[in-house]
Amino acid sequence: MPATDRPDPVALLRAQEESRVPELLPLRHERMAASPFAFYRGAAVVMAADLSTTHQSGLEVQLCGDAHLANFGMFAAPDRNLVLDLNDFDETLPGPFEWDVARLAASFEIAGRSRDLKRGVRAGMVDAATRSYVDSIRGYAAMTHLEVW
Repeated sequence: MPATDRPDPVALLRAQEESRVPELLPLRHERMAASPFAFYRGAAVVMAADLSTTHQSGLEVQLCGDAHLANFGMFAAPDRNLVLDLNDFDETLPGPFEWDVARLAASFEIAGRSRDLKRGVRAGMVDAATRSYVDSIRGYAAMTHLEVW
């Protein structure tokens, strides 16, 4: 739950737009207005502001900054295997690892709502996404640095 004294989300978006190409702002607004998920995709700064007031683990990483399900894609690894990974880093910044996990989990909920999926189905999607993250981290923790690389 966001803090009751949270900054105005519109003010956050407008402040962020000062660093963007002015001629492209109408297109950005049009795209964000298309759906709740499209708004979510374009409003990472709002979620970051909300998350900044929540409990944090203290484990800082280089965040994607905009980890949502539409920012994942398939890539060919050097060994020609396909790898699913993040593909968008224009919002990257240092921060608590859980911010990316929370943003990713929330994206499954919002996308599920936009498809009129039942609450239980959405909960299952969110659970599967976060459980997969936890299982992967456990696996990486058992590996050497070279194995992770």
